[in-house]
Order: sequence, then structure tokens, then C-alpha cells
Amino acid sequence: MIIGYTAGVFDLFHIGHLNLLRNAKSMVDKLVVGVTVDELVKYKGKKAMIPYADRAEIVRSCKYVDAVVPQYDMDKLSMCQKLGASYMFVGDDWHNTTKWNKYEEEFAKAGIKIVYFPYTQGISSTQIHKALSAVRNKKSQDLRDLS
Repeated sequence: MIIGYTAGVFDLFHIGHLNLLRNAKSMVDKLVVGVTVDELVKYKGKKAMIPYADRAEIVRSCKYVDAVVPQYDMDKLSMCQKLGASYMFVGDDWHNTTKWNKYEEEFAKAGIKIVYFPYTQGISSTQIHKALSAVRNKKSQDLRDLS
């Protein structure tokens, strides 16, 4: 059985997330997805709009996902080894970055291949967050204008 692993926050689940999971599943028998716990999201200096339990359930409900595990830290190599994963999947926006070039060396030594899938242009959770903030700010201003 070929096992693959990918991980992320998966806040405000969108088509880019779906594309990553679909592509990953097409290469493996079992796809395990690590969903970042709220505490780790905060550690990274961000705040998830959707709580961990809900994000995990959304990802778990995707037909391409065979299992969801909590991602408590950034050590993706240890998780892949624990799961017996042959592949680690990630978006190609990370390709050729210092961090992921180092990961490639470490993963290769462990016999795990990192596969980069095309980043879905024009969509990201960050863009959705910004759009929602703009709408909220506009509504707040409109309410202040009415008073």
C-alpha cells in the first residue's frame, strides 16, 4: 500500500485545497492529511477563523482523504515516517525555497519523495481573509455613518 501525506491549516477550505488533495490522492492508495491545531496556528503568528475540530471534519469529509491527523508541530518528516508515507505533497509555491530545499535532502535520506503540485492561482485563505476583513470594515463604517 502506497501512503501519502500532506499538511496544512485548511482554514476557509477552497478550491486550491481541493486540487491539492485530489492530485495527491491520484498518486497513492491512502492519503493522510495533517490539519494544524489551533495552538500551532497561533505559534505561527496567525489565527484560524474556523476552529481545529471543524477544519479537521471538513477535510475528513473530502472524498480524497482517507484519514486526518492533528499537526501539533512543523516536523513533517517525523509524521511521514510514523505513518509509513512514501510521499509528502505540497504546493509548488514552496518549490526551490531554502526551507523546502533542505526538507528535500532530509526526506530523500529517509526514502520519502516530496511532490510539488501547481499552486491554484487567484485563490488563497489569505486572500479570502482580506476580502472578509474589507467587507466587515465596510459594514462597520456604514453602521457608523447611519448613527
